Amino acid sequence: QVQLVESGGGFVQAGGSLRLSCAASGILLSPSAMGWYRQAPGNERELVAGISRGGSANYADSVKGRFTISRDNAKNTVYLQMSTLKPEDTAVYYCNARVLEYTFWGQGTQVTVSS
Repeated sequence: QVQLVESGGGFVQAGGSLRLSCAASGILLSPSAMGWYRQAPGNERELVAGISRGGSANYADSVKGRFTISRDNAKNTVYLQMSTLKPEDTAVYYCNARVLEYTFWGQGTQVTVSS
């Protein structure tokens, strides 16, 4: 059974930093892509950052220069280093992994940034 387990969310003041981690288990193949999405109350889920197996990364314009995505293929783990956090970054952050034609999601971790 495939499981994605996120960790590292929490409460931080504006300007602070957090690091999210997501470990995928039960996957026989290395995901072709892994990423982070977020969803704030009343909003749709949006892509924050994605990274390919080869390490190519893409970011939402709103987080470029502040967030960095990375992955450890040997551990099937993806990370999101978030710096200079803003109140508008407050959301539930979800990990995502794509294996062949299948997409898997984590349960989400709350990130709250106070002003």
